[in-house]
Order: sequence, then C-alpha cells, then structure tokens
Amino acid sequence: MKWIKRLFIVAIFLGVIGVAAITFIYFQLKADLPDVTSIQEIPLQVPMKVLSKDGELISQFGEKRRIPLTRKEIPDQLVNAFIATEDSRFYQHIGMDPIGIMRAASVYVLSGSAKQGASTITQQVARNFFLTNEKTILRKVREIFIAIQIEQILTKDEILMLYLNKIALGHRSFGVGAAAQVYFGKTVSELTLSEMAVLAGLPKAPSRLNPIYSVESATERRNLVLLRMLDENYITQEEYQSARDEVVLSRYHGAEITLSAHYVAEIARNKLIELYGEERSYNEGFNVYTTITKKTQQAANKAVIENLHNYDMRHGYRGATKVLWTKDETPWTAEKIEEALAQEATDVDLKPAVVVAVNEKSIDVIIKGDKKKVSTIEWGGLSWARSFKSDSRQGNPPKKAKDIVSVGEQILTREIDVEVKDKKQTTSVKQLQLSQYPAVSAAFVSLNPQDGAITSLVGGFSFTQSKFNRALQAKRQVGSNIKPFIYSAALDNGYTLATLVNDTPINEWSGNEAWRPKNSPNIYLGPIRLRRALGQSKNVVSVRLVQDLGIDKIIDQLTKFGFKPEDMPKSNSIALGSASITPLELATGFAIIANGGYKVEPYVIERIEDAYGTVLYQAEPKIVCPECIEIYQRQTEKTDPLAIETMIDGDAKVCVIAAVDEAQVAPSAISPATAFLTRELLRTAVWGGGDWAHKTRWNGTGARAGKAIKRQDMGGKTGTSNDSKDAWFSGFVGNSVATSWVGFDDFKRELGRTVYNSNLGKSQSSGGEYGSSTALPAWNAFMVETMAGEPTFSPQRPDNIANARIDRATGFLSTVTDHTTLIEYFKSGTVPIYYAPEQSNYNQSSDSSTEGYDEELF
Repeated sequence: MKWIKRLFIVAIFLGVIGVAAITFIYFQLKADLPDVTSIQEIPLQVPMKVLSKDGELISQFGEKRRIPLTRKEIPDQLVNAFIATEDSRFYQHIGMDPIGIMRAASVYVLSGSAKQGASTITQQVARNFFLTNEKTILRKVREIFIAIQIEQILTKDEILMLYLNKIALGHRSFGVGAAAQVYFGKTVSELTLSEMAVLAGLPKAPSRLNPIYSVESATERRNLVLLRMLDENYITQEEYQSARDEVVLSRYHGAEITLSAHYVAEIARNKLIELYGEERSYNEGFNVYTTITKKTQQAANKAVIENLHNYDMRHGYRGATKVLWTKDETPWTAEKIEEALAQEATDVDLKPAVVVAVNEKSIDVIIKGDKKKVSTIEWGGLSWARSFKSDSRQGNPPKKAKDIVSVGEQILTREIDVEVKDKKQTTSVKQLQLSQYPAVSAAFVSLNPQDGAITSLVGGFSFTQSKFNRALQAKRQVGSNIKPFIYSAALDNGYTLATLVNDTPINEWSGNEAWRPKNSPNIYLGPIRLRRALGQSKNVVSVRLVQDLGIDKIIDQLTKFGFKPEDMPKSNSIALGSASITPLELATGFAIIANGGYKVEPYVIERIEDAYGTVLYQAEPKIVCPECIEIYQRQTEKTDPLAIETMIDGDAKVCVIAAVDEAQVAPSAISPATAFLTRELLRTAVWGGGDWAHKTRWNGTGARAGKAIKRQDMGGKTGTSNDSKDAWFSGFVGNSVATSWVGFDDFKRELGRTVYNSNLGKSQSSGGEYGSSTALPAWNAFMVETMAGEPTFSPQRPDNIANARIDRATGFLSTVTDHTTLIEYFKSGTVPIYYAPEQSNYNQSSDSSTEGYDEELF
C-alpha cells in the first residue's frame, strides 16, 4: 500500500506543480491576451449586397462569401453533424477538453512535434477571432485561456453561431450559409443529411476535402461524419445508410445575380464607401436596396442593347475580331479552337465563335461553351453585314457568305428572336446572327416623377467594356430636348399656346459673320402657333423666343428645372440645344413638367440594412404633394390633425400634417398652370395636329412614340445636336418619365447616315440618324414593355386653366366649329379678346364655355 500512497502524493505534487505552472504561464501571458469581451463587437466579414427594390440580387462586393445565420435558421442535424465531428462534448466542457489535450500532448512527446489537434469548437472560435494557425505550444496555451474566457461571457449557442458563421469552408465560402450556396446552390434549410455531413467534414481540410476539388475525398469524409453522428445517436441506422448511399453531386455556384444592373451597383458601391469607408463596406454585410425594379431594369437593358445593335447593323460590319489561321495554313482542331475560345470573355448577349466552314449562303461556327458542337448561321443572320466604310457610308450588300467572313476568323455571335408567319399563326423562333460590339454608346434612365425614384438606369452597352456611366456623367448637347423648357419660359412671360410666332429664316449678324439657324427639315410656314411650333420642333421659333425674352431670363428658367447655370451657353445658340446636360438631369427636368411643376430630386438608394436586417438608412425623397403645400401655406403650426390623399407610385397615400415633415414635400419649380400647358406642348409633339379628312394633318416629331404606345397620357420631345453627334428622346407615359441618348464617346464622331454604294456606283441613302430614328426606338421599347396594363395618369387640371375655341390660322377666338378651329387651353387672363377677322359676333363670355378634354384640341 506504501507505493500507492507515495504515487498518490507524487500525483498531488505534480498536480500542484501543474496548476502552479499553468497559473504562472497565465500571468506571464495575461498582458498579451486580447480583450475577449470584444468578441461580441467583432463583425463577421460579410460582403456587401446590392439589390433591387423587389429583392433581386444585382451585385456583391467583398472578398469573402458569407451568409450570416441565426440559430433558428440552422437545422438541428447540421449542428449535430459539426458537434459529432468536431467536439462531441461541446455542451459539457468549459471551453477545453482535457482528454483531447492529453492525447495531443502524448503525440507531441512521442513525435517531437505538434501533429495532433485537440481543439474544441470554442478553441476554434478563439483561434479564428484572435490568433493565428501556427502549431506551437505557446499558441495552444493562449487558445485555451481565451476559450475559457469566451465560455464565461457567451452562451453555448452564441459560441456555436460564431463558429458556424465564421469558419472557412473552402472556395472563399465562410460559414455554413455560404458553403451551402457555393457547393450545392441551396439554403441550409434545403440541404439533405448527406450534404450536411459533407459540410461538417470540411473544417479539417477545406481545400482538399471539398466536393468540387475531389468528390472521392469528400465522400469518404462524409461517410466518417455520418458514422460519428450514428455513434452519438443523432441519426438512426436507416438514416445513416440512406445518406451514405446518396451520391455527392456538387459544382461551384457563384453569387446568384438575378438582375443585371452593373451601373446601378457601382453607384451604390461608391455611396457605401462614401458613407462607411471601404473596409466596413466590403466586410459588414450591408444590404443596399435600390429604387429600380426587375421589370423596369430588364426592359431598359433590352431596349438599349437592341437599339445599339440595330444602329450598328445599319452602319455595316467592321470585320472579324481575330484571324486564327488563313486559307494557306493548317486548320485548327476543334479542341484547339475550344481552348482558344475558353480564354475569351462572354459579354452582354455576345458569344465568341470561330468560323470553320463558309458555304454559299451560310457559315458553320464553333461557339464558346458549345462543347465542340458546330452551329450554322443562316443567311438571315448574315445578310445585314455590308462592309463598314465610314459612319456615313457602307459597302454594297453582300451576295454570298464569302463576301463577309473567311474560315479561321474569330467572330462574335448573338441569338435573336425572329417572327415566322404561316397561314395560321405567327411564331417566334431563335436565330443565330453574326454580330459585333457596337461602336456607338448609349444611356437610358427612367424615374418616377412623383418622388424622383430612379426605376431603371443603363450607362452604356457593357459595363465590362466601359465603366463610364453616361447616364450620370456624360454631359452632352441636348439639341431640341431643351425646347420644352424654353417654351415654359415663354408661357411664364405672356405667351400662350395660341400665340403666333414667325417661322421664317433668321439672319443674325455679328461683325462680319452671319448666324443663320435653320429648321430641320428646311421648311418654313410663316406665322405659326406656339403649340404647332413645338410639335414640329421649329428651330427658328425657339430662337425668336430666346431673342424676345433675353438670355438671362431663359437661363433663370432653366435653372428652375435643376440645370446648372455654368452648363448654359450665354448666347442665342441655347435655343437650339447647345447646352450640355446629362441624361439624368434631363429626365429630372422632364419629370418636373410631368408631375405638375414640382422639383423632385432623383435618388437610387432606397434603404441600407445591416447583415441582420436592421435599417441603417432610409431615403426621404421629396414627394409631390400639392395639397400639403396648400395646407402648410394656410397653417402656421403643424398640430392640426388634417389629412389629405395624394398619389404616390400610383397608390393613394395619406399625407398627415403632423407626420410629414415640410422639408420632404417637393417645392414648386414652375406653376402648375405652366407645367400643364408645357405637358400639352409635349403631347402635341407626339400626336401632331390637323385633320386627315381635309388634308391638313401634320405629325409631331415624336409621332413614332404615339404609334407604338397608343396612349393619350403621354408626351415627349426628340433632340438632335449639331451634325447629329447626339440623338435624344425624353418624355412621359402615365407616371413614368424616361430619357434615351445615343452618341459616340468621341465627340468628333457623328452618328452619320445609312448610305452604301450600289452596283451602279451611285450613292443610295436610306436615312439619317436623328432623335426620332436613333434614340426614340429604345424609349418606345421600354415604355411598351413597362407601361402595358398600367393605369392612365395625368396631373389634375389647375383651376386657373380655361379653354376656348380658337381659329387655327390666327389663334384668335372663333364661333365656327369646323376643321378650321379647335379648343385650346389658356391661363386665366390670357384668353384672346379678339375674334378671327371673319367672325362678326363677339362674346367674351365664351372664354371657358367648354370643360374637359376635347378631341378637337389638335
């Protein structure tokens, strides 16, 4: 018994020495140990997500993939899989596992190196947050001390969630939420037991055991995890066998971008960095909800892409992107072609391909990603490709495929929808087409005129090709898009829609030089009513208005719409649109006209949330609420329980005087009466006027918009700058405003004409590039797609707007009701007091005898 007693004493002595040693080590390391309480403040490194208003993922910014989850969101069996594999006594120990430590220590004594790990989940949390992965005794001791401290300040579930959200699981995925997405394209709640076991097996060696790298290794590790779960009684024998029999199927799943809006994402990214700095923006899991919607953004994307392709095809084919081999060289094998194409980018709707055969009226190509399959581009996808000579000249129409391409050339292709008609029906089929990157650029922006929310934004054909956001950054001459704003100044200074202005040539001399602005087309009608002058975009009339009102008054009016004074030329050329304005600024100006005269401010970020859904920022846009303005004007205090209804996003919303800050109400930019009459001018620019039966009918410059959309609550204006360097269309339909711009980034280039040399060697023209032919098609396509089925909307007619029948020729009052007269709108006090010369009866009381809209208005 003596040796037992002595052994017991030695054990106690060694225990005391051990405790003393540990205590000594603790106090030696204490100063170097981190403040463990800070773990509650350390944010997970979660990427920033940019989303649409309706929750579609637009982009993700950040080095690490992570989807933070709460304990309730993680299935119990997924938790059990990790505990069974990594730390079976997790809920019993105090942060360290003595048995595991003794095992690791014995390995160290026998081998001389720290090969065996014994880290609990808590220790792994300590290491992940505070330490490195170096395998030393000193680091291990620090890890144990920190783990014990963590257990004292956090619950087991809190520790578990830090672990499951933080742990690296390969392929830049951190945490089980991201890993489930990366490997299986699922949320954790959708995982099978087998898939849960795969994830639980990753912490040991995520780069080697993940199923993308090696299905065999991942399967072997999964089976071990399932066996541990069975041993710990987390699953039954039947569940074990069923999961073990399941084949591991995995592939890389990137961030599921469900809406293409790269230029919007870049705006959001820059805003977040401005607000929170780069480090926080990329790591704290901000969710940025924008104002765009999937429907409107997809419509804008498609409209811009199709419009640019159509422009580019009108101007000819510029040739192959590369020549891989010539007719005198050995043709490449399909494998070699595939290898070359794999290095090429696939962008927007364009796919690289290589020509492997040229037939008489078709070509055979291998397209990137088609796995050596040979596709055929028929003549319908080739016949457009006249050779490009210049922006205003193209070659002869091709007769055979060999006139266009050669074997060995690398080209670009796209798939388009083509309508095929037979006797019974029209069907849409896919057609492969030869294509190219458009050389021309574009921008498109739409917004809600009631609060300035940007509903779609496109800054160019391809963000990959050019990150320059033309919708926000491109200041371009606006051409006739400026005219509605100039006309609004005239309406504020005594002019009416019936006022006659002389549409005749102008010769303005300055020294020895003459300025002779011309109409386009070069047609002059003499005295013409203001309504028709805007409808037909008469340049000389716009010049005469500027001459009459003066530059200062015009610029003062333009600034009311948000245009910058420094962008406004102080010369009469401003009448023809020599001012340089961005598409977004222009769309905002048109929104003021569309909403009744109230200055809204465009915005694209609706709210910002943290990784757990807490709202950090909420937009407070200026809202159109004329009733609110009236109430604020009447009330000196904001305590009256008054409530009125206004239209926001097409819905009736209650505006309560005690709840709505006066600062959030959009101020008046121009009077409702001026806005109403300017809207009428824009409607005329779409619908024209006159009478078909009496051969007096004339079209507005935006007639193609009316033909395409067929709604009365719409209006818009074309614009073409000098030498056709910029093409514009801006306007509204219902409660949507949009601006479309097309032009070259190179200011020296003109949009040109579609002209080619015929077989007779003569020049044959099929038209120039103007606002109506070049920018308007994208605007039409967008509005047709987004406004179908939307209710009509027009601001209420102001009380101080009267209407009267006038003579078309003179603008004077008339009692005649035939095609020579029409009903016109006037501000109160501006109704003509004289009748047309042929009228004999004068009755001033008839000024407002007709109420509401009259079909004879145009």
